[in-house]
Amino acid sequence: MSHLVSLAPPRRPGPDLRELLSRVVRGDQDAFATLYDAVAGPVFGLVRRVLRDPAQSEEVTQEVLLEVWRTAARYRAERGEVLPWVLTIAHRRAVDRVRSAQAAADRDRRVATANHGGTPYDEVAEQVEGRLEREQVRRCLKTLTELQRESLTLAYYRGYSYPEVAEVLGAPLGTVKTRMRDGLIRMRDCLGVGA
Repeated sequence: MSHLVSLAPPRRPGPDLRELLSRVVRGDQDAFATLYDAVAGPVFGLVRRVLRDPAQSEEVTQEVLLEVWRTAARYRAERGEVLPWVLTIAHRRAVDRVRSAQAAADRDRRVATANHGGTPYDEVAEQVEGRLEREQVRRCLKTLTELQRESLTLAYYRGYSYPEVAEVLGAPLGTVKTRMRDGLIRMRDCLGVGA
């Protein structure tokens, strides 16, 4: 059996994270810089796997390391090593960010649905205005002679041409044209439309 020889350089032991963290508790900025360098990569990697967005991951990584600086005194060596403690903080922060983003998206969706769920104000105004105009047209049509009203109704509501209106009403084409013109003038005056 042959022995495999490793060509990789021997691993140098990393900094003592417990020692660094105990110095961070006392406000040692140099210790924090060393701790930062030792844990920032693993923290970013974990956060990146959860968030997927590099910019968000960088932001959350900074928040995590700031929290480590502020809460270093909460670390308890009897509960485990420093790196898993820091990674637990990182995972919680990343999950909180995902939940926050989801809650914001849900809130935006609810607001959009609430704003567009009912009929928009402009549509309501247009519908009311349209109803009022139709009612006014009906009132004005009642003021016309029967030949004027029938001629205009056939031409404008049913799409008949002048000759077709004359044929349906059994009236000469010239008479129909005159009655329609007179009817339109009376409608214009009744509706208050300028000439």
